[in-house]
Amino acid sequence: MHEMSLAESMLEIVESTARKHNAQRVTSVQFELGALSHADRDALAFAFDVVTRGSVAEGARFEVIEVPGAAWCMLCSKTVALAKLGEACPECGRYQLAVTQGDAMRIASIEII
Repeated sequence: MHEMSLAESMLEIVESTARKHNAQRVTSVQFELGALSHADRDALAFAFDVVTRGSVAEGARFEVIEVPGAAWCMLCSKTVALAKLGEACPECGRYQLAVTQGDAMRIASIEII
């Protein structure tokens, strides 16, 4: 389950940010999750809850913002929606696609007190 290692990495960033700002507690974390990133939203939320126990982020609200997948079709010269990697272009049926959105993950915001 790579979501656990992702959650551990998130916690490192969250704790580092909290220390930098002398925060007593983290109340909320917003996380952008690309549809093409191969991470499971529910597993990631569960893992975040587990790894934050006993930390400055324990009990923090974890909000996942889903970012849809998109790609540039080299044959159609259009940006098209892409639900998963390996799909054909919905316009022309070809596979000459360059992903432009939805393959990344990042912490969008951290609320502290």
